[in-house]
Amino acid sequence: MITNILNMLGNKCPNCKKGKIFEKGLLHFSFSFPKMHENCANCGTKFEKEPGFFFGAMFVSYALGVAEALITYFICMPFFEETFDLRIIPIIGVVILSLTLVNIKLSRIIWIYIFRDFKA
Repeated sequence: MITNILNMLGNKCPNCKKGKIFEKGLLHFSFSFPKMHENCANCGTKFEKEPGFFFGAMFVSYALGVAEALITYFICMPFFEETFDLRIIPIIGVVILSLTLVNIKLSRIIWIYIFRDFKA
């Protein structure tokens, strides 16, 4: 389990653990949409199984955003006097917006790992 998480964060192919899923790393920031390889350069695994395959990755991205919002809330909560202070909302918004590109890449990687080909 830990090795799978490290491989996901390392942008590694789910089958051979050597090839890269995205051309740039997980934490590489640019103003364009992240470019993904169609197949693994090492083992040839096709990452997009069918058209619309990554539709489900939107739900993973939503779950990542909710988790980030909750973590941000619980980190910021001790710094405010009230239980729910409205000044926390812009902080949560900035955190979610700043992690958008990471969420796009990570949600696709998680989705690929969920539906990877298990070999005997």
